[in-house]
Amino acid sequence: MSDKYDVIVIGAGPGGYVAAIKAAQLGLKTACVENWTSDDGKQVLGGTCLNVGCIPSKALLEISHKFEETRDHYAEQGIEATGVDINVGKMMERKDGIVKQLTGGIAQLFKANGVTPLHGRGRLLANRQVEVTDNDGKAKTYEAENVIIATGSNPIDIPPAPLKDGFIVDSEGALEFDEVPKRLGVIGAGVIGLELGSVWARLGSEVTVLEAQDTFLPAVDQQVAKDALKQFKKQGLNINLKARVTGTSVKRNLVYVNYEDTKGEQELKVDKLIVAVGRRPNTDNLLAADSGVNLDERGFIFVDETCSTDAPGVWAIGDVVRGPMLAHKASEEGVMVAERIAGHKPQVNYDCIPNVIYTAPEVAWVGKTEEQLKSEGEAYKVGTFPFAANGRAMAANAASGLVKIIADEKTDRILGFHVVGPQASEIVAQGVIAMEFGSTAEDLALTCFAHPTLSESVHEAALGVNGGAIHVANRRKKK
Repeated sequence: MSDKYDVIVIGAGPGGYVAAIKAAQLGLKTACVENWTSDDGKQVLGGTCLNVGCIPSKALLEISHKFEETRDHYAEQGIEATGVDINVGKMMERKDGIVKQLTGGIAQLFKANGVTPLHGRGRLLANRQVEVTDNDGKAKTYEAENVIIATGSNPIDIPPAPLKDGFIVDSEGALEFDEVPKRLGVIGAGVIGLELGSVWARLGSEVTVLEAQDTFLPAVDQQVAKDALKQFKKQGLNINLKARVTGTSVKRNLVYVNYEDTKGEQELKVDKLIVAVGRRPNTDNLLAADSGVNLDERGFIFVDETCSTDAPGVWAIGDVVRGPMLAHKASEEGVMVAERIAGHKPQVNYDCIPNVIYTAPEVAWVGKTEEQLKSEGEAYKVGTFPFAANGRAMAANAASGLVKIIADEKTDRILGFHVVGPQASEIVAQGVIAMEFGSTAEDLALTCFAHPTLSESVHEAALGVNGGAIHVANRRKKK
């Protein structure tokens, strides 16, 4: 077999494996390099998302949500369940089984589409050559017409809280606890911190979240963020803003966390501490000095809007480049790049990438927030509808939260779509589709939604943008 390919992809996460499959489907001879190795020495595909990120965390979120629902909320619905307990070992087994099934599925897709998997660590050399070093340290060089870098990201370490022996862990370690910690600390009230904190809080941990910023979820529309914060606090998540961690120590099987807040110096004692302060791009030792690819000051690979780097024929996608660190964004960029290599001219619409926090209630959004539009001086109008007035949400015992639609004051075009509530991750897709097609709020208002559904809240919020909501009182128009 020749060692020359049309496309070599470095990294087999949601960006890399999708790019490799798409490139192969387009008739390009494609290889995909991945270093991840199982305990028995075999290559593992799927990257962070499938192995220690999106998928395992969602498995634990689902199980913990069902457990909490059974323990705390079934009785009020007439279901009597006694002696409900959580078997952490079995829960972890199920999580691992789902991961194994999905990663194995990618290997089958590679085979079906003719993608060659290369097991080892990839490094980009000059002239689109890729050096692959296997686990024994043996290196082999491959040539490519095009190289797609999709090496992803890893958790950021912070000096005041170095990882330690299962006591202080990152997001990966937080998916591996073998029992429910009595007291759990989380540094960072972002997406990962909230999701992992939620899992263990539902299972019985007393959870304290320390967040250095003074705004809760600053990237989220603040009406939605405030509603979510109220719900999380009600569930027992103790979220402290303006709390900067200054040091940690482990003594007698306890973690001591020192932090400063508005009241001065504080100390928190917990059984486990999760560090979830964000992620950084995996670019260490990735690029030879003469590769022609440039990094910005934060270690991200510099690319244009089509994910092309400064080196001809070299592309980069996903967490390793600008934009949100989201699996679906990486996949879309992977498809775009493969199509462009094949001679087509697609673009990713970065204005229509949805964001989701898989807590309960879920938080999801696409487009602009009210705060962004205010700061840009744009004239806009808003329609909101609470799930408390939605029959299906009430029937499901999940009537917290709201749908919020923001539209341009003059054109009525939808600029932002925000949801906090049940199945927000699914509902937000309606906003994505609407915005992708340039819909107005009136377009959604004139659409017939099935009754009773959660999606009727979208209909009512769209009606509310122009003061026509039926099932909630409308804002009085200014005279």
